[in-house]
Amino acid sequence: MSKRYTAEFKRDAVALALSSDKTVTEVARDLGVSPEGLRGWVKQATVDRGEGPSGATNSRSPRDQ
Repeated sequence: MSKRYTAEFKRDAVALALSSDKTVTEVARDLGVSPEGLRGWVKQATVDRGEGPSGATNSRSPRDQ
């Protein structure tokens, strides 16, 4: 069974992963989340910032943009 995390928690986890000298796996372990989950959040945040691959879909709704 998977846990649900708030958008704020995910945003903070992504920021930590991107700013840390630690690997994503180490950051995930420190936060108590799966490394695969954190990698997915980082990837989605990159796409949401417009830095992802061509044709990638962002997760924000049109009203959020």
